[in-house]
Amino acid sequence: MEFRLLGPVSAYAGDEAVPLGGAKPKALLAALLLEHGRVVSAHRLVDVLWGEDPPDTARALVQTYVSTLRRTFARYGAGDLITTAAPGYVIRIEPEALDVEQFTWLLTQGRAAAAAGDSPAAADLLRAADALWQGPALSGLDATELTAQASRLDELRATAVEERIAAEIAAGQWGDLVAELTVLVGQRPTNERLRGQLMTVLYRLGRQAEALACYREGRDVLIGELGVEPGPELTALHHAILRGGTEQLAAASPELTGPGAVHPVPAQLPPVPADFTGRAAEIEALAQGLLPTDGAPAVQVIAGPGGTGKSTLATAVAHRLAEHFPDGQLYAELRGMSDAPAEPGEVLSRFLRALGVEQAQLPESIEERADLYRSLLAQRRMLLVLDDAASEQQVRPLLPGRAGNAVVITSRDRLSGLSGTTLTDLRVLEPDEALLLLRRLAGDGRVDEDVDAARRIVEYCGNLPLALRIVSARLAGRRALPLKPLADRLADESRRLNHLSAGDVGVRSSIELSYRALDDGCRTTLRRLGWFGVPDFSPWVVSWLAETSPTEAEELVEQLVDAQLVEFVGVDRMGGLRYRLHDLIRLYARECAALEEPAEDLADAVARALRGWLALIHRAAVDSPPAEIRWRRPFSPHDVAEELTALVIADPWDWFEAEQSALASGVERALVLGLYDLVFEFASARNASAFMGANRFAARTRVIEAALTAARRAAKPHDEAVILTELGQLRYDQDHYTEARRQFRAALSLFRELNDLPGQATALAGLGIACREPGRFAEGVHFLDQATALLHDARDDIGIGYCRRIAGSVRLELGDYDGALADLTESLAAYRRAGSRLGEGHTLRTLGLYHRARDEWDDAERRCAESAEIFHELGDELMEAYAVRALAKARMRQGHHGEALPRLEWALSVSHTMGDRWGQGATLRVLGQLHLAEHRLDLAQACFDAAHDIWQSMDVPVWQARLDLDRSRLLAARGDTAGARTAQARARQVFHDHGARELAELDARG
Repeated sequence: MEFRLLGPVSAYAGDEAVPLGGAKPKALLAALLLEHGRVVSAHRLVDVLWGEDPPDTARALVQTYVSTLRRTFARYGAGDLITTAAPGYVIRIEPEALDVEQFTWLLTQGRAAAAAGDSPAAADLLRAADALWQGPALSGLDATELTAQASRLDELRATAVEERIAAEIAAGQWGDLVAELTVLVGQRPTNERLRGQLMTVLYRLGRQAEALACYREGRDVLIGELGVEPGPELTALHHAILRGGTEQLAAASPELTGPGAVHPVPAQLPPVPADFTGRAAEIEALAQGLLPTDGAPAVQVIAGPGGTGKSTLATAVAHRLAEHFPDGQLYAELRGMSDAPAEPGEVLSRFLRALGVEQAQLPESIEERADLYRSLLAQRRMLLVLDDAASEQQVRPLLPGRAGNAVVITSRDRLSGLSGTTLTDLRVLEPDEALLLLRRLAGDGRVDEDVDAARRIVEYCGNLPLALRIVSARLAGRRALPLKPLADRLADESRRLNHLSAGDVGVRSSIELSYRALDDGCRTTLRRLGWFGVPDFSPWVVSWLAETSPTEAEELVEQLVDAQLVEFVGVDRMGGLRYRLHDLIRLYARECAALEEPAEDLADAVARALRGWLALIHRAAVDSPPAEIRWRRPFSPHDVAEELTALVIADPWDWFEAEQSALASGVERALVLGLYDLVFEFASARNASAFMGANRFAARTRVIEAALTAARRAAKPHDEAVILTELGQLRYDQDHYTEARRQFRAALSLFRELNDLPGQATALAGLGIACREPGRFAEGVHFLDQATALLHDARDDIGIGYCRRIAGSVRLELGDYDGALADLTESLAAYRRAGSRLGEGHTLRTLGLYHRARDEWDDAERRCAESAEIFHELGDELMEAYAVRALAKARMRQGHHGEALPRLEWALSVSHTMGDRWGQGATLRVLGQLHLAEHRLDLAQACFDAAHDIWQSMDVPVWQARLDLDRSRLLAARGDTAGARTAQARARQVFHDHGARELAELDARG
């Protein structure tokens, strides 16, 4: 016979379970087995079974239980296992007949292999030891004196698991550990060894940002629950991951030195001009004030009029101090003087990516981004330069929270509302410093030829660095021009727009000198760039503004760079060049545009740029027919150079990523200029799809809100209705279902007033899908059937395919299987008529869900596999993960658990990487079901809890009820019959209230 204590107390004769009776006989047997080969006194057995309050008949009952066990064992030829031996009883078995002994032996052997450096053997032995466990030790017993023994065994198992994971990591077997470690850390959040192992595995998988987040969460738990900081080992591991140096990694954790992804230390400081001069006193004071200390973060504000060289000074100081901040330097241009200052969330997004956070992992809110940002900086020494701040409100989210970091802020405002800062009030250069700067810019020889003229130029420039640089750029283009003629021209006030002095007037007049030195083409380009006002741009934008070819546009921009009127920013993901106007120059150029060009010419230039973007977006989307119903405005093509179009279409998503901020700014500028039709066209469905994807909600919101404002200002209710549907879709994509329905209803009302039937169909379809997740199934079918009727009249196959697919999914939720199959069959046919592979993939996946619900396993697997293949071909990894999850669940329902687990873990990883919280919740639930089926109850519990945490913030009662149903089965498996009934009753009520198919399934089971 074999005996098991590592889980429910049980005995087996071959494959047959031996009945042991109730909790008392099991406890007695467990007490004997734990001391097998040794006599256990009757007094001890009484204490084990009843503690301090035994009944008068306790000893007689012990004899009865022993006699009953002997008779039971005798039926299996082992009646002599338990014998009487004064002063009690003894059970004699072979060690290998008891799982506790097997576990102990395997653990000892595994530790020996690990000590000998044989990590693969150690991992195999410890894995075998872990496989012996069927649940918590000695489970199923009443509270007895064996509780301490059970706790000892459970703790030994936990230690063995940690040692097994360490061996697997050392053996390079870490690929499948993330899910297990995530659950274990969730169960034991203060266990620093487990957390360190999870950090190690995440790092080895190239997920450095998640490893850092894991540390941050652990630190919060340790401080919150125990009031202590992480220990030196975990802290050293954290520092090693942050720095990424080979020696530091090896010292903190040898396992990290494998093929993990190491993010570089950011070094974002722009270069200091080689001719920088002066400001010696300011540099020394700033440098001393920024050195790392043990106090609060050092924050220095450099304030002063435009053109005084605040940015250059901040950069020079930052370069001087860079070696004191080994974890890197971050730089952000905050565009404080523009009419579209940088949003703190936008800057935090860029900083977090530089610190190793993947795009899809960025939190949605500014507050969450700021929390993550400060957490990442908490253990680093970094220097930040925040250039051209608009206000205290803009800066506060960007400030670190701990000592060791330093910040330099430049602004025209003194930012006196920022506490704990030191102010450097920057004015113009001293006359000698200004003359020295002119020497370096124009050359010693030219200055020495006419020192008096040089001094006059410095005086007329008001000792303003920006003005001196612009003047010198003009001189550099005219090598034969002496200084005196230029000084004489500057002396004439009529040649200057304003007196040269500190402040905006000085900047304006200085820019005027350089601007008038340009040829007509460059001046036109500069004016229109200023009028357009996007934060950065590529040569093709200039080609549309200036009505020239991309090649000629690049030459124009390079001339402006040489004139120091345009700044080169860098190279985007596609290898294209990007530029920007300094905000002061942009304002000056905008003034010139208003004075020198007809308003209609400027409006046409902006319209050409927007239509150029629209043409590229149209080309990017034309080869991929959509899968959803949206209102569509006829597209007016714009003539775009073929080579430019080919460049963009080669990788449209990279182009969208680089261009989305400029696109949104361009749309907002078009709104200001009254180009309402173009604003609306940007927000139409075909083009809004460009802003789909992880963490593009901010850009989509800006475009849609601008379009809504345009429609209302222009008093165009039809346009307003269309944009309300886009806003409803945006809110749906953000899982804000109530708000989505509100916007779709508002759109529907307007479309009905206008008697627009296609528009009504769009709004009704939106209402239908926004009713699905919250479980408003009957209401959703009502809306979708209305939409389909309208779409049949319009012969809109895309719309029909979409509405029938969603309606089929909702009818499936209701248990209307015939109706669901009819809907999905019609959807598939409509999508195939329209040539929409994307729509076909969506419908095939839903058909897979239908067949799975009907226990038609071959059809379910075939449809899900076809769907996954289509999404893979289209490069839609997120929907491929949805299809793979559906396929894995079909395999799991047939008992193929081993095949399902890696597929589900991959799907979970994709959802996590792409920031899809719904997908994470759905996959975690299926993983929990898989673990429950395999009787891994603790893992199942952790997965269900994680799914609940995600869904509790959403309006998804039916999905939460399904989770309750899963939990009821888990509770039943744990022996908690009352808790299982309560959970099932709670789920049943929700199914009843929403008409979900699970109610009938529960009734059928009785």
